[in-house]
Amino acid sequence: MGDVNDDAVRVALDIAYRGQWGRIVATLIGFTGDWDLAEECAADAFTRALERWPRDGIPDRPGAWLTTTARHRALDRLRRAGVETTKLQEQAVTMPSDNDQPDDHDDRAVGSGIADDRLRLLFTCCHPALALDARVALTLRTLCGLTTVEIAHAFVVPEATMAKRLVRAKAKIRHAAIPYRVPPGHVLPERVSGVLAVVYLLFNEGYDATAGANLIREQLCDDAIRLATLLVELMPDEPETGGLLALLKFHHARRHARTTPTGDLVLLTDQDRDRWDHAAIVAAAAILDSALRRREPGTYQLQAAIAACHATAPTAADTDWPQIARLYHELYQRTPTPIVALNHAVAIAMADGPAAGLAHIDRHHLDDSLSSYHLLYATRADLHRRLGDWARAVADYEHAIALTTNDTERRYLTARLDETRPATS
Repeated sequence: MGDVNDDAVRVALDIAYRGQWGRIVATLIGFTGDWDLAEECAADAFTRALERWPRDGIPDRPGAWLTTTARHRALDRLRRAGVETTKLQEQAVTMPSDNDQPDDHDDRAVGSGIADDRLRLLFTCCHPALALDARVALTLRTLCGLTTVEIAHAFVVPEATMAKRLVRAKAKIRHAAIPYRVPPGHVLPERVSGVLAVVYLLFNEGYDATAGANLIREQLCDDAIRLATLLVELMPDEPETGGLLALLKFHHARRHARTTPTGDLVLLTDQDRDRWDHAAIVAAAAILDSALRRREPGTYQLQAAIAACHATAPTAADTDWPQIARLYHELYQRTPTPIVALNHAVAIAMADGPAAGLAHIDRHHLDDSLSSYHLLYATRADLHRRLGDWARAVADYEHAIALTTNDTERRYLTARLDETRPATS
């Protein structure tokens, strides 16, 4: 081995980062009890790989190499800090060796025998002692390696606010001595909502990437679906886990049709439905039916039912928009957030016309609550364009473009703006 092409190394590291970051950090947190140290040592392992792999070659099991390197780095840091204790030595002995490191899809038993290291980390982050937004933010950072900017976008808050939230969440876990484990079965139901929220936002970041050249970060979507599947196995009597898994599968089934071969955005109404994964849609429908039979409807089941209306319509014209509007109304009664109100406005516009959609936006004062959300202005622009109010459409498209950080979405909105501008002349 040796003299490996730098591009090959970067590709291998990118795959390892997407597949192994959460597992490495989770292992180190369990080993050291120090969240910041775990992240720093995991990052250091990737840095060292970037230096060594071009010379030494890419290891057969990159995840094992990275985990071992990060573990050794953590041990060195702890020794230098003078905190090497009997307990630490015992933990080091029980750490897996290079040959014992799990494969990318190896679910190691902890407690229930089902959860892997990442699921243990999910439940630790989602302890009820933490505020819900802190649970989600911390897990997205430590489990998935999302940047503070990406997490801030998911919450529609400033980056500085999110950075402070992450610091406070880690301090809370440390000071409250929150246990690092999957909780016993009798307390699982009360812990599920925070975990489901984490998985949902993880999928959303993969489904509609905050920034960069690509609209979809497929690995994040796959990770979220895998974690949702584990949650269904762990809590088979909890209907909302099934609702979430169905929702994610419905959306992911459309991934190949969401962009053109050149990477441009294709709206749902314009997608080639032959490119949808119909086997996945059938599977999602079965999961949703199973959840709904328990007659305990929740927010994820309602969202999955909305996704099912889209996924099972033979053509865009066959979409049951009045039913979707009714489902969004019910969803808003349970989760009265500005994002749900905006989506409800879109459904109303499709069912009753663009003027009705705009009136719904005004009624909920979404210009105030979603002033930094580009999709609000993209929606307003589209509705104004459909009404022939070209000047307002242009202004809203320009506003949306200024707020957009994803290249694919920016290209789409710019194209719509260019189509609209001549009409103002």
